[in-house]
Amino acid sequence: MPENSIAKQLMKWFSDADRIVVAGIGNEIRKDDFVGVKIVRELAKKLDSQNIFLIECETVPESYIGQIAKFNPSHVLLIDAGMLGLEPGQAKLVDVKQLAMYPAISTHALPLRIFCELVEEMTRAKIALLAIQPKDVDFGEGLSPELEKTANQITRILIGILAGK
Repeated sequence: MPENSIAKQLMKWFSDADRIVVAGIGNEIRKDDFVGVKIVRELAKKLDSQNIFLIECETVPESYIGQIAKFNPSHVLLIDAGMLGLEPGQAKLVDVKQLAMYPAISTHALPLRIFCELVEEMTRAKIALLAIQPKDVDFGEGLSPELEKTANQITRILIGILAGK
């Protein structure tokens, strides 16, 4: 993963943020699908701010729409494994308006596009998806080495960006 390009994209995307939701999406028993939740768990160990709301959505982000709306964020970043056709571990920051181009990007029940539309309607926040290409989403626990490396890189990047918010 070209770490610096994702870092630059995220820094630009967060540049005018004041209240931030970072929502990790994924299934703990589907190997690499868990990457979004893993990143949020690692962020929770390192970030402590009243202006950042970290959520472990697991496979039901729609269950958190009310909490997200109540927090009244300026920015909502979703992190999820996504079928992008890239090399395992490569990440892409996807504007939610582009989600229609990726009809089967996620493995979860409610299409992320619909979830994002609901959150945007309720909050007027900027919303993006940080999608990470999985290697293996079969049943089992633990990330592949490629996804473990990417999760660590993205965690470091986000801590660097969000620590001052």
